Amino acid sequence: MTDLEFLDHAELLLLAVEQGCDRLNDETEADIDNQRTGGMITLTFANRSQIIVNLQKPLHEVWMAAKSGGYHYRWVDGAWQDTKGQGEFFANLSRYASEQAGLPLVFKVG
Repeated sequence: MTDLEFLDHAELLLLAVEQGCDRLNDETEADIDNQRTGGMITLTFANRSQIIVNLQKPLHEVWMAAKSGGYHYRWVDGAWQDTKGQGEFFANLSRYASEQAGLPLVFKVG
């Protein structure tokens, strides 16, 4: 994967996270504040816990830090997959955000 391809896929991921927060705030009782600075998004929940998603451009990875731990993702076969085989980015983000928000939340592509 070239640097440009990585940035294209990664930008779509960050946009989907931002749009997911907006959608969840509209459709659920969630109160997720999301702040983007360059290649990093910080999601802050009502209980002040956070999930941070940031790009690791030299490694062509997306990293996510949640209350449950830190995770690394690479673009594999059309999806962002955990580098240790622990699942797909949006499924994991949904699980970790649900745990931190205390209600079921679903993030998805587009």
